[in-house]
Amino acid sequence: MTTNGDVPTAWDEARQLGQLFMMGFDGTTVNDQIRTLITTYHVGSILLTAKNFESVPQATQLILDLQILARDFGHPVPLLIVTDQENGGVNSLYDEAFLRQFPSAMAVAATGDKQLARRLAKATAEELNSCGINWILGPVLDVLTNAHAQPLGVRSFGEDPAVVSEFGVEHIKGFQEGGVATCGKHFPSYGNLEFFGTPTDVPTITDSLENLSQNALVPFSRAISAGVDAMMVGGVAMASNHINVMHACLSEQICRDLLRTEMKFQGVVVSECLEMEALSRNIGISGGTVMAFKAGCDLILTCRSMSVQEEAINGLTAGLENGMIERSRVQESCARILALKSKYTNWEKAFSPPGLENLNRLRPSHTALSASAYHNSVTVVRDEKDCLPLSKVVMAEDEILLLTPLVKPLPFLAAFRQFTEETREQSLSPRPNYTADSLVMTGERVFRNFGRMLARRRNGKVMHASYTANGVRPQHETLLERAKAVIVVTADAGRNKYQAAFAKHVSMLCRLSEDSEGRPDEKPCVVAAVSSPFDFATDKSIRTYICTYDFTDAALQTLVNVLYEDQKQTSVTSQAQQHVRRPSQARQHWLVENYRDERDRAALNNLLIVAQAPSRPSATLLRSVTAETFLLHHDLIEEAHFVVRNSSTKELIGFCATYYQKSDKIGSIGAIVVSPSRRHQSVGHSLHDRAIRALLQKEQSIRIKLGTQLPNVFPGVPYTDAAEHRKLAQWFSKLGWKVSHAKKVFRLAISDLPNWETPDGLGQSLAVPDIKYDLVHGEEYTDSVMQHVCANAPSDVQLMYRIALDNKEGCAIIRGKRVNDGSIVASVLLYRNQSKLASFVPRVQQQDTLTGGIGSAVMNANLQNKASLLQGLILLGVRQLKKQGIKALLLDYMDDAQALPGLQSMGFVVTDSFNEVYSSAKEWTVS
Repeated sequence: MTTNGDVPTAWDEARQLGQLFMMGFDGTTVNDQIRTLITTYHVGSILLTAKNFESVPQATQLILDLQILARDFGHPVPLLIVTDQENGGVNSLYDEAFLRQFPSAMAVAATGDKQLARRLAKATAEELNSCGINWILGPVLDVLTNAHAQPLGVRSFGEDPAVVSEFGVEHIKGFQEGGVATCGKHFPSYGNLEFFGTPTDVPTITDSLENLSQNALVPFSRAISAGVDAMMVGGVAMASNHINVMHACLSEQICRDLLRTEMKFQGVVVSECLEMEALSRNIGISGGTVMAFKAGCDLILTCRSMSVQEEAINGLTAGLENGMIERSRVQESCARILALKSKYTNWEKAFSPPGLENLNRLRPSHTALSASAYHNSVTVVRDEKDCLPLSKVVMAEDEILLLTPLVKPLPFLAAFRQFTEETREQSLSPRPNYTADSLVMTGERVFRNFGRMLARRRNGKVMHASYTANGVRPQHETLLERAKAVIVVTADAGRNKYQAAFAKHVSMLCRLSEDSEGRPDEKPCVVAAVSSPFDFATDKSIRTYICTYDFTDAALQTLVNVLYEDQKQTSVTSQAQQHVRRPSQARQHWLVENYRDERDRAALNNLLIVAQAPSRPSATLLRSVTAETFLLHHDLIEEAHFVVRNSSTKELIGFCATYYQKSDKIGSIGAIVVSPSRRHQSVGHSLHDRAIRALLQKEQSIRIKLGTQLPNVFPGVPYTDAAEHRKLAQWFSKLGWKVSHAKKVFRLAISDLPNWETPDGLGQSLAVPDIKYDLVHGEEYTDSVMQHVCANAPSDVQLMYRIALDNKEGCAIIRGKRVNDGSIVASVLLYRNQSKLASFVPRVQQQDTLTGGIGSAVMNANLQNKASLLQGLILLGVRQLKKQGIKALLLDYMDDAQALPGLQSMGFVVTDSFNEVYSSAKEWTVS
């Protein structure tokens, strides 16, 4: 056991990686999934949720079995056993025989009693700790900046940053005093989310960082000062000025720059569960795992699926193996996690939790604490007609009408447990199982129990009816006529609009009611919000309004007491602001994997098709490009290609091709292609870093360049459009390329070759007296041609000549030879679009007509009349291709700007231009 958080030297890499994951499983006993995670993958933190718990004795035994399993298979330190226990409506572990029910966060804040909050947190922690749980995912520190439309609801302490800060800090202290680690959530805030797109898309924070720093970030800052042990970073998107983040927990700007650097958090950073559908669909689990870790997360959370969990582990392993993740970074995160473990657990604690005896000892004091907390939390917001208590305005013999919505019950309620038990019984019989609609119907049982409690308390009749989105029905009107008072229950009416409409309609009917003689006789109408208190917080048409913050049995029993006893109104208001500096711009790190042809070919072809969308002028360069275009498969050149892929959907998000010319010691980046839907999200940056790292690892690498002649997709940074080129140049410049020192290269074409004619006198003017020309093709000319090419051209051009010589039917070579000794001094390639060579020059294949290419002019270095000789070779090539019936031709590469006027006078038109950029290998460092 380590005591200072250092990684023990005996730990191998697999054990260290296992410490970086928090994982869950389905089941109430140790099963194959969790056994494999602990024993094979050495996962060091286990998340247990309601699906893992049946009772406190079962939970205690399960946790003990997990710790024993870890110890037996060589874990040097105990497992972190983690759960959500926010109280109110969010309790993973509930057993009314052993545990007490406590109010939700917002209900606790409504008491205005910070000492009570600390006592409640400590009591919660003591109960969890008794079962062997040593880490709670709480408190929730989100500020409900836009309280009326947020799903977080009563899980937050409220809409005032000062209140959230104060009660959040008290919960941190209470949890820690009770013996469990803490985890603030959901950084940077779930308090003001916008919902765009489909329900499976992640919500978006549109607040600027400046606005967040003045409101939403205040409680997180206070929590850090108070010593919160960990921080969970949410999976929401962020879109505002200066920030564009797809998932906050994958963002270096949020995790590292804002949380670590600006806010100086030194504890454990936990990612949101990466099994969210939007993340697996958009990025993939393995890529998301690497991005989260590179962004600054120490613990990666995956909750359920074994296949997804293995994908996450394999992704992090791949990131480590390919150099994206530094081993020192793994050790840094391990050290933080081990420090957390050393503070809250050891093997003695893990094997001897306080247990059931301690829970029995705590029961009396915790029962009293629960009752006191609920009594002080239930809030009478308004009672303008002085209806409360109802005993003042309704006689015992009068009837009261209770109207409740149909809602799903809270998972730990007795009604829900009864329902699930009945469902199991039904599944064993021939009768059909309950449907999802049936589950909603069981919400009625929760409020039936409330009606019975109300009837017992008043010792009189209570009529009870449910309502739905169908509104006030005739049967409701009949009951309203009979009732002397009405209680309408709403549960988050802000998001269930029919409830708000129903309650207001009933309230209006009560105001307009008449006695038996037709005189106005307003009926008392009480609206009780049993979830969000914001249902009618500002709607004065609801004259008597009570908030309970949840609809647990304890909360509803307290509501009964309020309806028949005096209850003082509660109001907590305060203001506070704290400024946090906006972090600098940063980027996300995607998992970059080696391209595997059998796995990625189809996906790469799809990516290349998608990338041809006419969103950018350079997209036209990808027409006719396929995966085969980039695969040279030749000993002259080493090729290594990389992909960013969604391992869940198998989709390729990005692709990068690299080539290393061994004889010249030159590495090249031949292409970087990113899906249009993933641009501006650092995919290209991650691919570029991986490519540079791979090229620098080649022995004695001298130069690295942007662009290749083979394959001839991008000979350099494209210049098809001035505005686009400026952006591309800026992008490569930021990556470290000296784009201002680039060499301009061109592609030229003659589009109507049948009608082309040799300009008058051009042939004679280009004649070189001591040079003669011939046209050759086939392997028998390999030795003489390649001797000339190898002496004067780089490896990619050499490979083009070898391909041409091997393809006798589709390619030819025009040679310029000295008359006196027959030595070759110049040469140029000719090829048709059906040839093997043309498959690497997609521009030649982009037209439906018969096309041809001229390229790879090779000239002896000591020639005196290069310009004339070059033009003469190309002129002969044009004539030859016209003679073969070629309709259009491409001059695929020209790096001599001085030769352009002469070529244009021959009828060539520049179609594309590129900046070919070289850099010394010594100049590179990779982030």
